[in-house]
Amino acid sequence: MSTYRVAEVLSANGPFEIAEREVPEPGPGHVRVRVEACGICHSDAFFVGAGLPGVTFPLVAGHEIAGRVEKTGEGVHEGWKVGDRVGVGWFGGSCHHCRACRQGDFIVCENLKVPGWRYDGGFAELVIVPQDALARIPDGLSFTEAAPLGCAGVTVYNGLRRSSARAGDLVAVLGLGGLGHLGVQYAVAMGFETVAIARGEAKSELAERLGAHHYVDSTAGSPAEALRALGGANAVLATAASAQATSAVVDGLRARGELVVVGADMSSLDLTPTQLLSSGRVVRGHPSGTSQDVEDTMNFSVLKGVRPMTETVPLDEVGEAYQRMLSGDARFRMVLTMS
Repeated sequence: MSTYRVAEVLSANGPFEIAEREVPEPGPGHVRVRVEACGICHSDAFFVGAGLPGVTFPLVAGHEIAGRVEKTGEGVHEGWKVGDRVGVGWFGGSCHHCRACRQGDFIVCENLKVPGWRYDGGFAELVIVPQDALARIPDGLSFTEAAPLGCAGVTVYNGLRRSSARAGDLVAVLGLGGLGHLGVQYAVAMGFETVAIARGEAKSELAERLGAHHYVDSTAGSPAEALRALGGANAVLATAASAQATSAVVDGLRARGELVVVGADMSSLDLTPTQLLSSGRVVRGHPSGTSQDVEDTMNFSVLKGVRPMTETVPLDEVGEAYQRMLSGDARFRMVLTMS
């Protein structure tokens, strides 16, 4: 009997345990992927901690997957071949029958198939995924570089390219962590006059290294005032998982400016209708992106030299790596490797 290893959690917030399972066969329309790398995302905590409905145990988390097609099931499109390098992100497939899917807006599918939530994720040597979840990895990216782009990368890339900002506009990125360090790189690559906002003067060097044109230390004064001194932001990409920090930049938007929220926080934003009405400002949340969006993100990253900053650890050390991610000490994406 052929087996493979997974890192599973047996109960909410329980420890990760390495287990062996029998190798599964891909069903119709599905593909078996040999996982080479899988990012550890802060959103994994929602699943490990049973913070979302429908989470069941034992649970195998992981939705930033990079690997190779090992076997295809019946009915899989002939474009996917054994050996193809593929990524699977937060978008792990859609139902194709809900209203959003029928309108072609697959990322907001009412029955979205997020790996690690709707089926076993990538903290494993193998994973079975629907074919519509697959994104082709370009030759210019390694597996460890590609993995975080399936969630963190596509989220900030899409958030920026679908904002109202245009090349030459002033765009701020709030936060310089796992999302923000990519957001700054993409903003610069898209031709925005880029402002990085973070806590402490010590991060100004990192902001400069990432290409930011301006740095705002949010602990030294009002970040909104700093943005207004620069003329006001056409868009702010809020990557910090802090409703308080996000609320503090709203008044830094210029007229008809847009606050794009991608950092997850369960707290409420503190803002008033008049802050939006008087200047026609917009606040919107932005979900991740489809497999095509992930592919776009990876191709743009190769074209412009954007790369995630990663720390790699073997699957056996998943528990320590997960805790390092939770603590905020990771610089900046933790990635599990299976080799």
